[in-house]
Amino acid sequence: MKLLVFLAKGFETIEFSAFIDVMGWAKTDFDCKIDVVTCGLNQKVISSFNVPVLVDKVMDEVSADEYDALAIPGGFEEFGFYEEAYNEQLLELIRLFDSQKKWIATVCVGALPVGKSGVLNGRKATTYHLRGAHKQKVLQGFGATIVNSPIVVDDNIITSYCPQTSYGVALLLLEKLTSHKEMVLVKDAMGF
Repeated sequence: MKLLVFLAKGFETIEFSAFIDVMGWAKTDFDCKIDVVTCGLNQKVISSFNVPVLVDKVMDEVSADEYDALAIPGGFEEFGFYEEAYNEQLLELIRLFDSQKKWIATVCVGALPVGKSGVLNGRKATTYHLRGAHKQKVLQGFGATIVNSPIVVDDNIITSYCPQTSYGVALLLLEKLTSHKEMVLVKDAMGF
């Protein structure tokens, strides 16, 4: 089992680290066979608040066929998130994952590139809901039916509405990739 985590410039570290931590605990302490591979448009990706991260692969090296799920943390517009989150290579990758009914999990505004790709048209989703719900209006403009809940699942796509939901999304993705029993073991071991 392989999880691909896409990091756009300006991604939020808390939203990224949830996937790394949850899958890491599952693999290390409970022998879940999930490998996490990070990717970006460039080898070095600068997050929100200027934390540099070296990714495992650049987008040109990625094939959807090699992965079972895709995770997209959100990020800050002020740090250039949408410059890379709306990149056509990512949008096409999202379309490929969706066409193969593979899990796509997003946190906060990580839902916006999924919306821009067109795969949320007519489907339920959510995204950042505070500060006038502006980001939810953007997602609605991409054709999504907005549900103002912390985590929304529509078929193979998981969306959520703020950084606080990141661990809930990562645990839910773990459950979808393994089992409810495995997820509960990891959740309890991590103290959630």
